[in-house]
Amino acid sequence: MAAQIRLGTSASTAAGWPGAFYPRGMKSRDYLSFYSMRFDTVEVDSTFYRCPTIEAVNNWALQTPSGSVFSLKIPRTITHEKVLVECDKEFEEFIGAAKVLGEKLGPIVFQFPNFNKDSFSNPIQFFSRLKAFMTKLPRIGGHKFAVEVRNKLWLTPRFADLLRENNVALVLQDHSFMPSVERVFSTIDPITADFVYIRLLGDRKAIEAKTTVWNQVVEGKTASMNSWVDVCQMVQRRGIPQYVYFNNHFEGFAVASVERFRRLCAAKGIETPLNVQLPAVIEPTLFDVSPN
Repeated sequence: MAAQIRLGTSASTAAGWPGAFYPRGMKSRDYLSFYSMRFDTVEVDSTFYRCPTIEAVNNWALQTPSGSVFSLKIPRTITHEKVLVECDKEFEEFIGAAKVLGEKLGPIVFQFPNFNKDSFSNPIQFFSRLKAFMTKLPRIGGHKFAVEVRNKLWLTPRFADLLRENNVALVLQDHSFMPSVERVFSTIDPITADFVYIRLLGDRKAIEAKTTVWNQVVEGKTASMNSWVDVCQMVQRRGIPQYVYFNNHFEGFAVASVERFRRLCAAKGIETPLNVQLPAVIEPTLFDVSPN
């Protein structure tokens, strides 16, 4: 059996989705249940801004079918404000809430900012701090962790080796000011864990110049998508499961981007089946996915 490729979006709703993805008149409390019948994973963006309550996390689990997976972003208090220092209390609180998901808990992502010389005079200082913090990561219960950096100069063999030693995934990203995935693979082996985490983020400034209502593809990126399909195929051949998430800023409508990507995968013989137990009456694709 081929290694899983799970496809989803960054957040389960956005301006413009009601009426374009969610049926008109649907209550917002029903969005997650509807989403989970069409995608088996979601990257929860809200946890970046605050630690979720145990009640909220429990509701996520109750509203989704067996096989659903939630990837959670570490609160920015830890990654941006305290930058891994004196934040044990906040981290323990977050892990305690995340554990409520049980088998539905996917990778936990540390998204760091574009540190410059005002933050760290050189990346070695950050690497040392990260190495110390990774000793605190819980290893019992199958927890998965991923790290994203926004400074292209930090994508070095030393950084990759540090993550690999701790089975922490380096986030592969399609971002306007980060190097292409082809360039990353030509410089280092960026597969540093027993899973791969991909974020297709796009160019926020360029997309928001065209729209801020996320209900249609406004900039088709088929060529870029095909490059990522090739990456997924290569990773799958190595027998490594993958989590792939699209942001609205990639093309303008993340849910449509996922479906377009799924079709490109199918054209190359790559299976991306839903991994949830769907009712027989559910039709997974109910919206237009063609680019303008």
